[in-house]
Amino acid sequence: MGKPTGFLEYPRQGNPTQSPLERVRHYQEFHPRLSYEERRQQGARCMACGVPFCQSGAVLNGMVSGCPLHNLVPEWNDLIYTGHFEHALARLLKTNNFPEFTGRVCPALCEAACTCGLHGDPVTIRENELGIIEDAWERGLMSPRPPQNRTGKRVAVVGSGPSGLACADQLNHRGHMVTVFEREDRPGGLLMYGIPNMKLEKHVVLRRLERMTAEGIVFRTSTDVGRDIAPEELLRDYDAVVLCCGAAQPRDLSIPGRDVDGVWFAVDFLKETTRSLLDHGLTEGTYPSARGKQVIVVGGGDTGNDCVGTCIRHGCAGVIQLEMMPKAPEGRKENNPWPEWPRVCKTDYGQEEAAAVFGRDPRMYQTTVTELFADENGALQAVKTVQLDKKLQQVPGTEETLECQLLLIAAGFLGPQAYVPEAFGLELTPRSCVKTRDGSYQTNVPGVFTAGDMRRGQSLVVWAIQEGRSAAHEVDAYLMGYANQ
Repeated sequence: MGKPTGFLEYPRQGNPTQSPLERVRHYQEFHPRLSYEERRQQGARCMACGVPFCQSGAVLNGMVSGCPLHNLVPEWNDLIYTGHFEHALARLLKTNNFPEFTGRVCPALCEAACTCGLHGDPVTIRENELGIIEDAWERGLMSPRPPQNRTGKRVAVVGSGPSGLACADQLNHRGHMVTVFEREDRPGGLLMYGIPNMKLEKHVVLRRLERMTAEGIVFRTSTDVGRDIAPEELLRDYDAVVLCCGAAQPRDLSIPGRDVDGVWFAVDFLKETTRSLLDHGLTEGTYPSARGKQVIVVGGGDTGNDCVGTCIRHGCAGVIQLEMMPKAPEGRKENNPWPEWPRVCKTDYGQEEAAAVFGRDPRMYQTTVTELFADENGALQAVKTVQLDKKLQQVPGTEETLECQLLLIAAGFLGPQAYVPEAFGLELTPRSCVKTRDGSYQTNVPGVFTAGDMRRGQSLVVWAIQEGRSAAHEVDAYLMGYANQ
């Protein structure tokens, strides 16, 4: 513990944030980092607890508390304070392949379990993590380090999201030859096309992909396994196959008028915006634009919030975000004590921006859509909504018709798209995820493994990385007879 009284002397100081009215003018990240000395003070606030819940990843009352990767948080916080950033980097990379991703998009399960947060403000763990890795990139400490020896084993990883990349990275450093197959035109999966640029700028993803390529990993893009390549070909040419295809089957709305023009699944909407931003600089006509439209987003989660922020940047005329559940409390209830994950109301960047631009929070709680209406050309012009009670039953007499020219469905996901499991002949769980034994990543097909959202269902980037790392460990043991990681 570098400074025993640090948590008493220094208040929590997060990275600065551009004002909502300023940042909605662009698609860049809007959190400049603290100075070197300010970051050291934030590291000094860590108490080096005897029981560091921040790194526990324990399940408490049905939810995970602390980091699923078991990041060595007190160690690298102490090293930040003492100015040993290179040693802090080594401890950070021991458990986390991609701190530049989690340091930007993780909801910080670690901070929710920080002991400083019991009676005050938690340590800025996520931003400290980001400070370590970005300092390393800036100082040239992240040069490629390909393995010195190769095992002669070949592994195909299908999907280049966070679980696929983590699995590939681990297996490559073990010495196996790894090829990553990606159906999109760019690798990165969710990191490239599912998370908006203002949360995760794509040069950050490309920087990491370039390093992985230099270390020997081969990326094959625009290649859809199960359609462009048969499973038999992969099983013939590779010693093991790891499926990391995500949970890309969106939950739909089964309501009258669903087939009208102007309805998009949220991830498709976000993907096309990012693709246009990268390929065409968001030239009109190259993406589904919200400019001048009244937008309704169905779904109150992170993806729905990303849609709100994106639509505002498009120049929408207004935006409403519908949430089926009641509004969460502002603070912890007695039945939700520390260090459990706090079930409290969270106002994210998109909602802050909507309040600044349109004068109110965009969220409507306990409300859902029941019907869509089109104009004479078949284009969406309005939606009917209804309020719900606490049992999610419709409340008669609360129907309302709202103007809407663009409806975005951000209602979650049902599991992986069916064609890949079907092509490989894989067994599925009742939730439509790929079935494995408890604690295992092996499917019912010999030599075929799975990890990430495809195995556990829709989840967080940090969980995807943990899944990819664990799957790589099992694949390594399968190939070599023992695991060396």
